[in-house]
Amino acid sequence: MTPAETRAAALLRSADVADSPSDIVTVGDEERAAESTRQLTEITPAEPDGTRGTGTGVAAPARRRRFRWTPRRLDLAIFGGFLLTAIWVTSQIWVDPAGRVASLYSSDPAQVQFFLAHSVRVVLHGEFPFFTEQFNYPDGVNLMANTAILALGIPMVPVTLLFGPAVTFVLLVTLGLAGTASAWYFVLSRHVVNNRLAAVVGGWFCGFSPAMLSHASWHPNIISQFLLPFIVWRVMVITRSTRPYRDGAVLALLVTAQAFINEEILLFTAMGCGIFLIAVVAQRPELWSTAWRPLAKALATCTVIAGALLAYPLYIQFAGPMAYHGLSDAVRDYGNDVAAYFAPGSPTIGGSQRANVNLAPNYSEENAFFGWSLALIAVGIVLWLRREVLVRALAATAAFYTILSLGERITWWDRELVVGPWEWLVRLPLLDAVVPTRFGMITTVVVAILLALAIERTSTLSMDRGTVRTLTVAGLVLALLPITPMPLPMTSRPPVPEFITSDRWRAYVGPDQTLVPIPVPSMGNTHGMRWAAATNLDFKIPGGYFLAPRNGNTGDPGRFGGRPSGIGKILEEVATTGRTPELDDRQRRRSLDELRHWRAAILVLPVRQSHSEPLRQTVEQLVGPARLELDVWVWDVRSLTDPRA
Repeated sequence: MTPAETRAAALLRSADVADSPSDIVTVGDEERAAESTRQLTEITPAEPDGTRGTGTGVAAPARRRRFRWTPRRLDLAIFGGFLLTAIWVTSQIWVDPAGRVASLYSSDPAQVQFFLAHSVRVVLHGEFPFFTEQFNYPDGVNLMANTAILALGIPMVPVTLLFGPAVTFVLLVTLGLAGTASAWYFVLSRHVVNNRLAAVVGGWFCGFSPAMLSHASWHPNIISQFLLPFIVWRVMVITRSTRPYRDGAVLALLVTAQAFINEEILLFTAMGCGIFLIAVVAQRPELWSTAWRPLAKALATCTVIAGALLAYPLYIQFAGPMAYHGLSDAVRDYGNDVAAYFAPGSPTIGGSQRANVNLAPNYSEENAFFGWSLALIAVGIVLWLRREVLVRALAATAAFYTILSLGERITWWDRELVVGPWEWLVRLPLLDAVVPTRFGMITTVVVAILLALAIERTSTLSMDRGTVRTLTVAGLVLALLPITPMPLPMTSRPPVPEFITSDRWRAYVGPDQTLVPIPVPSMGNTHGMRWAAATNLDFKIPGGYFLAPRNGNTGDPGRFGGRPSGIGKILEEVATTGRTPELDDRQRRRSLDELRHWRAAILVLPVRQSHSEPLRQTVEQLVGPARLELDVWVWDVRSLTDPRA
């Protein structure tokens, strides 16, 4: 080898090292690499076509940049994995968003779609966001007291306009699951653990736990918890903040946004942060001396800013028209059975609706259901890491929320054991309007954090690395496999009638009149709410599914639905039993009075409605014969209800 060739080979090796993707290249390294390349070009003889070769007469192959998993790419891949999982969970409803609904209860999706359509009217028509008369006319509905999800509905207005509220609903469910998992992963990986697998597992369980899957079919407002990890993080930051006023302002904006998604979960989160901090200070009292000043300044700032932003909406909620105070006794007694913490959730690979009977208030409120293996592993983690202040504080928080979630009567497999502490807390302001079983969702978050901490602490075990990996994987499989999420079960639902979608109703209904769906909308009959939502609430309806004060008096305890309706009760019974009653003159007069009160223009009964023939015969006893128009029976009652007629 000639001296020139020897020098070229050395320079080539130098260039290879500089280009290696596994190295961190500094500015000086880049300059040296450039100089090496220049010298190599000078000593390499040119080929006949003018290109530079390798010195051997063979053209140099182009270097290929090897793909490298940077932290950012790993984050994006994990976010994508969460999104694909959410799509898998919601796959059965994505097939036909307008024609599929949760197989057990269809009322909540219809209500949410109504609220999404209301957001369209807020943006396009400038309607008042916190109260509406578009359903339960003429009394109206206090939307601040009914979780109108304005913080979700308003950003989704373009989607609702283009594809309809049914598509927006399933999109919110999908993004709520994936977004919650991603947000918790982000906060855990940046501020709690250094092990990426630990953060992934923690985020996964926060986003796809049985409790989240239980609510996914019905309550996008409850599963949209992607702001909660940032709220928790900011609360922890302000205890040692050097800029408490700025951090308090940031926390105030997060709190305000969450208030327009779901106030109940916000209340639980605030209580959880308080319980956790108290548990930490109880163990380390010396921390209080340095934490209380920035904490007080930041919380005062947060209170002032969030209070100013939320003052008027909260005034409407608690003192505005159709405001209510507290919930009915039936809802306040919704608690988990102790055994629910040891059973897998219904929408999981190891779950069964039949096995979970009487362990939760209903299948939309399965707020525990960890399964035996995860429940025991969570207890084992606490015992293993019991010397850590953080773990003991988390365990105290989980125990507090687990006990509250059991409700007023603590039961084991539906057998009452003792009276729970919720019996004395349920009448306190704010707490009188929450559903106790949902406290279990905070226990879920704590268990997720404990799992993440346990995975990270395995690196400190004095064992062979291969053995540690094997034990970690085995533990995760044992804990998470029985509660692996499955697609949410769906069933078909009646389509919105063509009479509605083709706008044929507009020939009958004026702006100050109502269209009355048959049966009258109520908690168990919400198809009429979907009809109105499909038109972006261009017509008003009586009744509906919502929370309102009992007897219609502002300040009364809440109940589902508005004032009792005579005609509504008659038609609901016919829709349920299929039997046509014989109505007397008194019932006819009362029904006509209600139609006048509602300013009804037309009554509409779909031809394909269940028990449509008995319903048609019943309505004809009240207002006369119907006319078939497209796919509905129509009764034009303007001559009976218009006071000017």
